[in-house]
Amino acid sequence: MALVTMKDMLTEARRGGYAIGAFEFWSYDSAKAVVDVAEKMGMPVILQVGHYERDYMDGYLNAYRIACIAADRVHVPVALHLDHATTYSEILSALRAGFSSVMIDASARPFEDNIRITKEVRELAGHFGASVEAELGQLAGNEGAVSCTADLLTDPKSAEEFVERTGIDALAVAIGTAHGFYKNTPHIDIGRMEEIAERVSIPLVLHGGSGTPDEKVTAAIDRGISKVNICTEFIEAFAAGMKEAGERADFSYNVEQLFRSGRVKAEQLVESKMKLFANGKSMAEKKSQCG
Repeated sequence: MALVTMKDMLTEARRGGYAIGAFEFWSYDSAKAVVDVAEKMGMPVILQVGHYERDYMDGYLNAYRIACIAADRVHVPVALHLDHATTYSEILSALRAGFSSVMIDASARPFEDNIRITKEVRELAGHFGASVEAELGQLAGNEGAVSCTADLLTDPKSAEEFVERTGIDALAVAIGTAHGFYKNTPHIDIGRMEEIAERVSIPLVLHGGSGTPDEKVTAAIDRGISKVNICTEFIEAFAAGMKEAGERADFSYNVEQLFRSGRVKAEQLVESKMKLFANGKSMAEKKSQCG
């Protein structure tokens, strides 16, 4: 199936009370692990690329080619999303390569600058028919070129103004999650999430999904989160599968034993996350809610 934008799938998820999984990928194996599970479960999915993945695949065009090969194998909607881009030029490069969705992260800039930059990206993406995600507030941790030592939580009133003035399709919010695995016990502000959702009608995005307690994820989905990003846990699962394969007594270095073992472990992680994000709803229920 050809790549699609995130907009429709996230809008339907917000209306239906579930979320779409967005998984970082860096190779055909990792992309295949994601889309194969999505096909098995009959759910749309998002393939994401950040700075590390872009560089590992030698550019946006190669990432696009790999995503297309993976998406062509399945019948469920697959979006290709640029994660945490900070400059106009890298977003333009990704759109020219064929990405169907982009994120502009100007959250470290003053509020008015964030609005101005985001509006410029929204206009640019419109020429390519792509959807746009932006961020207000900041998560602690590192994600590609984005780094922050402390979480700066999203202000609900500012979020309402930001969405109205930018016309974006999805808003990433900071409610206490962090990029990478948590170094301390996370304090997820569900009350803040609820207030943001009351003011903002578009789909909301939870970054830093890796390691976030399941009950906090579902509570956030109940209050408007429609997209959950998973990177670190997905990479860890892939690595764990390869490590386990190498420790078996009958192990030999061949593609089947080593790389398939990594992919199988990654698929198990993706399936568990997608079941969590479904929030107790069957695909039949989702289709009914989406009309």
